[in-house]
Amino acid sequence: MFFEVAGRRIGSLAVNLIRLGPALVLLALWGWIVRGYPLPTDASAEAWFYLAISGWVGFVIGDVCLFRAFLLMGTRLSTLVMALWPALAAIMSWFVFGEALGGWDVLGMTLTIGGIAMAVGDRASSDTTGAQRNVRRGLVLALIGALGQAGGLVLSKVGMGDYDAFAATQIRIMAAIVGFVVLFTAIGWWGKIAVAVKNGPAVAYTSLGAVFGPFIGVSLSLYAVKHTSMGVGASIMATTPIIIIPMVVLVHRARVGVMSVLGAVIAVGGVAVLFLI
Repeated sequence: MFFEVAGRRIGSLAVNLIRLGPALVLLALWGWIVRGYPLPTDASAEAWFYLAISGWVGFVIGDVCLFRAFLLMGTRLSTLVMALWPALAAIMSWFVFGEALGGWDVLGMTLTIGGIAMAVGDRASSDTTGAQRNVRRGLVLALIGALGQAGGLVLSKVGMGDYDAFAATQIRIMAAIVGFVVLFTAIGWWGKIAVAVKNGPAVAYTSLGAVFGPFIGVSLSLYAVKHTSMGVGASIMATTPIIIIPMVVLVHRARVGVMSVLGAVIAVGGVAVLFLI
């Protein structure tokens, strides 16, 4: 929600880059206090390789495609396609790690993903604007975003091994910054970035978002998949559209449809299955 407010002021691409700065500082402070290493200099070359690729795939390719999909076909339909990413992550993890899911795991994942799709899909058509060509392009970009999210997490688990999750996130963010520098240089966006960083409120909202997103959220997502199967962890992480419903109601006084509430209940039930079985 912080990123949404900032994005309306300076654009999503600028937010994507600016958010990484405060997150990198916070991770450096965390590493210095907790591990005695402000920078991940103790990581192996193999960890740097896979985590750097993960940063490019997840933060740069995945997020840029997703935010572009938001513009082409709306947030709800884009998020609906993104609900596929836990299943994609589970399939990738099965190939890479040989992680097999039990029957209860599959049931919990199905309920969670199905509930998310039901909640996000409620009134999805009202969020779809523009020509049909833009919707098709948006679907492709959202699918690439889902693949980026899933692939980035799988690559992170490969590179992380037994390494610290917060330090691993720091490597991913450092690589992502390099990726955005290359991207913005290629498209000539530095003038817009210079204007964006002068917008004090937008930078403040982006910094707050960086605390909950790249610093806490992404780091704990790596910690989660380090200690549980990819499909189970990804399904629980994907409940963001459900968790955000009460926040949107309280902050924006938004009206929530019956299908959204029912989808939320089903998704929470799926998470309960994943936790309790």
